[in-house]
Amino acid sequence: MKLAIIGGGSWGTALAIVLAPRSESLKLWVYEADLAARMATSRENDIFLPGFRLPENVQAVTGNLEYALEGADIVLGVMPSHHARGIYTAMLPHLTPSMILVSATKGLEQGSLSRMSEVIEQVVAAKFALPRVAVLSGPTFAREVAAGNPTAVVVASSNAEVARCVQEAFSGPSLRLYTNQDPAGVEVGAALKNVIAIGAGICEGLGLGHNPTAALITRGLAEITRLAIAMGGQAKTLAGLAGLGDLVLTCSGDLSRNRHVGKELGRGRPLGEILGSMRMVAEGVETCTSAVALGEKLGVDLPIIQQMHAVMGGQKSPQDAVRELMERTLKGE
Repeated sequence: MKLAIIGGGSWGTALAIVLAPRSESLKLWVYEADLAARMATSRENDIFLPGFRLPENVQAVTGNLEYALEGADIVLGVMPSHHARGIYTAMLPHLTPSMILVSATKGLEQGSLSRMSEVIEQVVAAKFALPRVAVLSGPTFAREVAAGNPTAVVVASSNAEVARCVQEAFSGPSLRLYTNQDPAGVEVGAALKNVIAIGAGICEGLGLGHNPTAALITRGLAEITRLAIAMGGQAKTLAGLAGLGDLVLTCSGDLSRNRHVGKELGRGRPLGEILGSMRMVAEGVETCTSAVALGEKLGVDLPIIQQMHAVMGGQKSPQDAVRELMERTLKGE
């Protein structure tokens, strides 16, 4: 396998480390030129994933997308969701119909409300029909993947053969892939779990104990499932790794950036100050706005997500959001 990974953050770097032993060549495209230069000499991503050495067959490149993509069998996109369309558009002249395009970005596009695989398909349609597209998601913290801890994820594609090819190419001793033919369900689960994780962090920041977090995860999964179904996904997908699995990890793990944002909100810090102190993107902040818009567009009830949107927008305190959720009209599960 000749692999190109587009995006040199913590997740892109961790994937480069774990997939290098199964790659004939692996080019890791890094946006920051100075970081790419340091990675080439020190063999370490000192900003986003310090403490982990890049394997010798990983080549960090910057600027030149043509060189990064040259000869690639699989192109793995790991850029932030708000940069995805621009980067795929820049990649377009260098893509070929034989390439498998895999999105590992967890988020929705602002404005269009498109899933990442839809963004890829919309961009690539300008050059050729029927692109080979898949999405990769599941319960993963980058540091644990880079450390070689056993991890299970899902690769989803409407083309079963594409999913199988990625499964065989990426699976190894520490990374196990399951195939799925429901990219919509997988991507909605991947995106919205970050919003629910902000709520879980708020519960911790407020010192509310474990009970509300368990309830939040359970009812949050119900919201995610309702929206996924409205967007063409399948309920059973959300009971799997890309739904429940990723949700539990992100809501409970100390390495979760989105949970960290919620925890600090619960402690009274303004959102702008919290985000300004972070080097990495907390996708749930922007995804929340898109999720609320999707709920309104599709007529899906999303009470937790709507409350998170009000808190992050400064219209409501975390305490008031919790109170209003508890005092909603009583109903059956």
